[in-house]
Amino acid sequence: MSSVNRMLKQKAVYWAFSSFGNDGDVTYADPVEIACRWENKAEEYLDPGGTKSVSRSVVYVAEDVAPKGVLFLGELSEVASGGPFENEGAMEIKQFDKIPDLKGNAYCRTAYL
Repeated sequence: MSSVNRMLKQKAVYWAFSSFGNDGDVTYADPVEIACRWENKAEEYLDPGGTKSVSRSVVYVAEDVAPKGVLFLGELSEVASGGPFENEGAMEIKQFDKIPDLKGNAYCRTAYL
């Protein structure tokens, strides 16, 4: 286990973005529980368009996640039925970075919410 993954002691629930419906509604994949380290802090990042933005939270995760997906700090058993935003504290992923360690064996994956 890499040193990056050893710091991931919390659980988050992730809903991957699926598509926009005909009526403009967003659909998401079924929620999955992932390991994370969740920090509620403002941190500057570059959004996909190259514009500087400021996060509400920074979440280090064990696996790849994607922008437009949603993260919720907690376990799958705590999730309310319905969409991800039925859960207080669920936030959209605005940016995702994946940086390899010096040996290229492990990655630091960061989601900005």
